Amino acid sequence: MALQSVFVIIFVLFSCVNALSSNYYDQTCPDAESTIRQVVKKAMSNDKTVPAALLRMHFHDCFVRGCDGSVLLNSTKNNQAEKDGPPNISLHSFYVIDVAKKQIENMCPGVVSCADILALAARDAVTLSGGPYWAVPKGRKDGRISIASETRQLPGPNFNISQLQQSFSKRGLSLDDLVALSGGHTLGFSHCSSFRNRIENFDSKNDVDPSLDASFAANLKKICPVKNTAKNAGATMDTTTFLFDNAYYKLILQKKGLFSSDSSLLTNSRTKTLVSNYANSQHDFFKAFADSMIKMSSINGSGQEIRHDCRFVN
Repeated sequence: MALQSVFVIIFVLFSCVNALSSNYYDQTCPDAESTIRQVVKKAMSNDKTVPAALLRMHFHDCFVRGCDGSVLLNSTKNNQAEKDGPPNISLHSFYVIDVAKKQIENMCPGVVSCADILALAARDAVTLSGGPYWAVPKGRKDGRISIASETRQLPGPNFNISQLQQSFSKRGLSLDDLVALSGGHTLGFSHCSSFRNRIENFDSKNDVDPSLDASFAANLKKICPVKNTAKNAGATMDTTTFLFDNAYYKLILQKKGLFSSDSSLLTNSRTKTLVSNYANSQHDFFKAFADSMIKMSSINGSGQEIRHDCRFVN
């Protein structure tokens, strides 16, 4: 009986993982992808920060409870949701998903999940910013559970390579995936709080992280002084903020990675080799990023429904 139960569990898990398909909506909602792409494109024309926001939102969704759209749910009087967890306070552009969902619901009510819309929007954000295109596997269901405290599971900007490896491994992602997906930092901006540990009181011997380029660190200190009062003070993640490219890896090699987690990629022989490879070949980076995004976006969630409104359970 026990052996039979094991086979049943394996079959269920196998079925869930393989339920995703790149042509999932070809018959039931054929215009879903083009609709989402147009919504993302329009949002980008009004706000250049949208691509980074959507990509980060998708990462944060998949790393907590799998890719089930739980990051989109609003908090209620009885529950604080993921979007209000400390690492997610700065997430924004949820309206892009709302607009896309509303348009798709008018065309194909109750067919396309919010989780799939987010996965597709993140892909389009990358592609429309000059990055690679990949066929997104679809067929995710939306989750009903979203708990703010579970956002503690997200890998932090201060993680070392061992912590990063453990976090990714728990989700079935390899060291190669870690390096490729870290390249998503080519888009976006970070507030001082995420890298302040590197530019003041670093350790008992150093005020500044010695693994940082000195002039780069000095500039960060000017942007984020000790008694900083500017609410939105911070730095861009690389020198081509709104372009998806391989500049991020070149900066890491120059000791100009913004986060401790970025610099930690140079502390392991395998990850250091990949950083060098991607710094030298944008083509290799794009291919690896697309492959790893497909893998990450397929992390099985616990979703069971298609939400009619991405911010609320049915």
